Amino acid sequence: MAKVKVTLKKSLIGHPDTQRRTVRSLGLRKINSVAILPDTPAVRGQLHKVEHLISVEEIAE
Repeated sequence: MAKVKVTLKKSLIGHPDTQRRTVRSLGLRKINSVAILPDTPAVRGQLHKVEHLISVEEIAE
């Protein structure tokens, strides 16, 4: 199964609470924190919601 490497690139200050909770549920806390997640439709939906705050790289295993 493929995985994605997600990095928080921008601050959450001034963004809606739903976006803050989405970023937190992805396992990201501080700027430049990294999480490696499975590439599933649910995770892709979360990434799409906060795509302006993060960077995503695909990891092939």
